[in-house]
Amino acid sequence: MGLFSFSKKSGEKLVKSADAEKAAAVSSAELTRIKTDAMLQAVNNLNLPVKDLSLLLNDDVVTAFGEAESQFAKELVLLTLGNTEGIASVDDRITVVKPEPEATFYEVKAGDSLSKIAKHVYGDAMKYNIIFEANQPMLKDPNLIYPGQVLRIPTL
Repeated sequence: MGLFSFSKKSGEKLVKSADAEKAAAVSSAELTRIKTDAMLQAVNNLNLPVKDLSLLLNDDVVTAFGEAESQFAKELVLLTLGNTEGIASVDDRITVVKPEPEATFYEVKAGDSLSKIAKHVYGDAMKYNIIFEANQPMLKDPNLIYPGQVLRIPTL
């Protein structure tokens, strides 16, 4: 548990600009509800074993509550939320049923590739697939990462 920082200006855009403008015209509460629903939907689309997931959005900080079956599931929820455009921090309040060692998080820099990250972290570029698998289903292609994205780096 804790507060995790992300790049607010990068990440997946879950709410279309037109929808955000319409909601903002109605009220800030409506815009917050639309953003929260979009983030919940993004997490639910991953089909992770997480019960009672709820989110509280306050400007650029999202607080996540719930119970994850594994540390892996919890970390993917946190990364999915944090890798959303406009989110600067994720306050983790998710409990884990079967605790295990936490992975480290790595922020992708310009010019990075999974093999370059694997070389830096593990000393072997060919271990890029370990990083790719640790971030699935959030990552769908090992070649599609972007600067500012935060990835899960498991210990070996």
